[in-house]
Amino acid sequence: MQFGVSTWLWTSPFNNQTISLFPKIKEMGFTHVEIPVEDPEIINAELVKKALDEQGLKAIVCGAFGPTRDLTHEDPIVHQVCFDYVFRCFDLCHQLGADFVAGPMYAAVGKARLLPPEKRKIEWDRAVKNLRFVCERAGKENLQIAIEPLNRFETDLVNTTEDVVRLVQDINHSAAKILLDSFHMCLEERDLSEAIKLAGDSLIHLQVSENYRGSPGTGQTDWIAIKNGLKAIDYQGIISIESFTPEIKELAGAVCIWKPFAENQDAFAAEGLQFLKAVFEQN
Repeated sequence: MQFGVSTWLWTSPFNNQTISLFPKIKEMGFTHVEIPVEDPEIINAELVKKALDEQGLKAIVCGAFGPTRDLTHEDPIVHQVCFDYVFRCFDLCHQLGADFVAGPMYAAVGKARLLPPEKRKIEWDRAVKNLRFVCERAGKENLQIAIEPLNRFETDLVNTTEDVVRLVQDINHSAAKILLDSFHMCLEERDLSEAIKLAGDSLIHLQVSENYRGSPGTGQTDWIAIKNGLKAIDYQGIISIESFTPEIKELAGAVCIWKPFAENQDAFAAEGLQFLKAVFEQN
């Protein structure tokens, strides 16, 4: 099993200065770095790739989907903005050596409303149509997308593994895959192991933190259930720690983190990785 960590744990947005985190990420024992692409224009891919190579790290490209990147919006102009952004993330995948773009790319994060069924179906169908278009482009570029369910407080469209499996089935394209996040799963799933089994071989990435978004091993998450689920599907992807720092106020406000969850963010990452290795590297 290989392990990654998101730079969101320390800072936001990712830019050319963020590569200063890479040496300590490597020293901690991580093999992969999640690069959250909030603004592609402030990322010099050549510089980042050089820094990754120097540390022997590999990149995972994650999308950030705010109000202007919403494939369920009624305005096609907004769809085009999102397409342009995702395709720019595809470019970064090629430049950084990543195989997929991950994230909740079906709709804007924070779009959580009580809708009548007919309105919900319209937005679902928009997401399917637009993500199929994205997948057609991904397929031509030998890439994939990893679609992430979010908890009910962050989206009203795709909350559970059952939801995302249905979305992938409706998209009906080989480039459409799944990302699961243990934080959201702890809020939405009845059984973590069964949820992972349901995703099956469509699961290509796993993000983890505790049920309260803290460092793995410090909360109520059933890590053995997660381990059993991954073992049942012979998961070959990365387990990546994703959480956030309260020091970046805009990002912290978006994810409702008001206080630190560890002595410092370095301890969060290092101790979380030590715990994950103890759980997932044992038979």
